[in-house]
Amino acid sequence: MASASVPRPTGPLVTVDRVHAARALAAESGTDLLVLTPGSDLRYLTGYDAHAMERLTALAVPRQGEPFLVVPRLEAPMVEVSPAGALGLDVLAWDETDDPFALLAGAAAARLGSAPARVAVGARTWAEHALGVQRALPGSALELAGPVLDRLRMVKSPAEVEELALAGAAIDRVHARMAELLRVGRTEAAVGADIAAAILEEGHVGVDFTIVGSGPNGASPHHELSDRTIVAGDVVVIDIGGKTATGYRSDCTRTYVVGGSAAPDVAEWYGVLQAAQQAAVAVVRPGVTAEQVDAAARQVIAGAGWGEHFIHRTGHGIGLDSHEAPYLVEGNDLPLEPGMAFSIEPGIYLAGRCGARIEDIVVCTDDGVRSLNVGPRELVELPG
Repeated sequence: MASASVPRPTGPLVTVDRVHAARALAAESGTDLLVLTPGSDLRYLTGYDAHAMERLTALAVPRQGEPFLVVPRLEAPMVEVSPAGALGLDVLAWDETDDPFALLAGAAAARLGSAPARVAVGARTWAEHALGVQRALPGSALELAGPVLDRLRMVKSPAEVEELALAGAAIDRVHARMAELLRVGRTEAAVGADIAAAILEEGHVGVDFTIVGSGPNGASPHHELSDRTIVAGDVVVIDIGGKTATGYRSDCTRTYVVGGSAAPDVAEWYGVLQAAQQAAVAVVRPGVTAEQVDAAARQVIAGAGWGEHFIHRTGHGIGLDSHEAPYLVEGNDLPLEPGMAFSIEPGIYLAGRCGARIEDIVVCTDDGVRSLNVGPRELVELPG
């Protein structure tokens, strides 16, 4: 669904306009009540990075009336000092012997004039919280809030783009240090530990993932770190990402050859991969659909005879989550809009031998595309 009519808050990362925009979209979609528990949706709307636990913390956004926060009384002071404290939201604090779900249901019904019929919860809401909401509102239909929140979160404000740019520059600096980290004789686990430390040293506050796929392990796109020792001539896929203090993510993949040169056939198909990644980036502009970007990469790889070895979608959105909408995959006819940020990461994987992937985070602009990663995309040869 195109979202040209969606209100787009600008300026600071978090303003009350985001909550009001969510309320407007909820009303437009026929949703009576949004209930958002700790996670990226709550942080996006309020700036409150709440700890997820058994005690209920939730932002409730009725389609009419004022939104409110339900929080354990012992955590109410944390809300007040967070960005949420400056938004002017009603904070309903509950005590240990209270039923927070009944408190939420009653406050929502008071604002709506009746119990909500359609209630939407965040995709990553704990089951015990979703079921608690449903028990407190037995006549309601429970659904996902993604159709509302994704429409807001997919298009980044200028401030969000700059946060993603800072994260991208930080992860580029980690890749620039790979010659000191990725060497013959080291295990994937040891390299991964040093990369994780470098991610923090270069400006992140958390490590999301460190994939070090050496030799045959590079043919597994989401390979876990192992005790395999890197040997001369290995092709190694390094896919790394973390989060910044504001919660925005980085995600960048480069492929290296350690202690030698790539075999001629590897260099040949890697060139195909590089051309595919370039083709997909080049096609990005407003109005092009997500699946057209996927097709641009896939056609190059398939045309060179490697299509069966490209086994995943071309990209995913990024923001407060490493993976979020939009997804660049066949069947997604969503038109791109300025401000949409996503990865472009085609790969070729040869089971039992090696693999390769090139990944950049890019942003659709008014007239094309901006890449937030600028490191070399060729097959980088490192000394042993």
